[in-house]
Amino acid sequence: MTSTIRNWSEYNAGLRQRGSLTFWVDESVLEAWYNPAMSGKPGASNVYSDLAISTFVTLKSVYHQAGRQTQGLLESLFALMRLELDVPDHSTVSRRMGTLAITLPVVPKRGSVHVVVDSTGVKVYGEGEWKTRQHGVSQRRTWRKLHLGIDEATGKIIAAVVTPNDVHDGEVLNDLLEQIEGEIEQVTADGAYDHEHCYQEIAEREAKAVIPPRKNAVIWQHGNCKAPPHPRDENLRYIRKHGRKTWKQDFKYHRRSLAETTMFRLKAIFGGKVRSRKFDNQAVELLLQCAALNRMIQAAKPDSVWVAD
Repeated sequence: MTSTIRNWSEYNAGLRQRGSLTFWVDESVLEAWYNPAMSGKPGASNVYSDLAISTFVTLKSVYHQAGRQTQGLLESLFALMRLELDVPDHSTVSRRMGTLAITLPVVPKRGSVHVVVDSTGVKVYGEGEWKTRQHGVSQRRTWRKLHLGIDEATGKIIAAVVTPNDVHDGEVLNDLLEQIEGEIEQVTADGAYDHEHCYQEIAEREAKAVIPPRKNAVIWQHGNCKAPPHPRDENLRYIRKHGRKTWKQDFKYHRRSLAETTMFRLKAIFGGKVRSRKFDNQAVELLLQCAALNRMIQAAKPDSVWVAD
């Protein structure tokens, strides 16, 4: 089986639009660029709103620029557009961005959602591999871990968590699920999530867990137990009877590849790295990259259909 794109004209136009240098600023952005009131706390109040700071960081990530370069870009854009807006200093952005609360732009959908979860490593810009080879791993980690929950139907990121690289995937599953509103039909993940607490967290959302048991897995529930069969035991029995390949096909496990596709898009567009030095700033930078990718997917996404060879 192969796939073909049914909306090639719209998809092609959307891809061209991603490279467009046309900028526009909505009236609501102009009104919300500055903080409307004083904070009432000791010290100077913030001049710029969270929207202004997040806009700065988003442009910085999209165009792979340092803070000073992004500041100059915004200043030149506002001058060309004849907008009487001041641009926050790059040091102000660095100080403020770690406190931003980021909400992923997701269009609400009807019905339940099939969630695919996975994680990927993201390099911290400036920590070279040569330094690691010569002097060992420094106290500051050279990369971070981005955990994603992706809508199987749309490919959009509906949940995201950033952690140090020593955090196991299964430890973050509940944090991802808590970010997802509405009903969850199925959660698909790889063998790294083959833990009892992961099944429990998925069951609490009344969702179906599709996680491949480890090759040396054994049945968890033995004997004449009155409790219903554990989902993991049911998966293991199905694999033993029909084979792992058949289990993957029947339970739509192959849809997990959508997570890898989304991660490839994220790294291809943003370079798979962050420039910030503090962990909180790195987390916000990555979450804003996820938010920007969602908007790009809304603007250009192929509508594919399976066809016979």
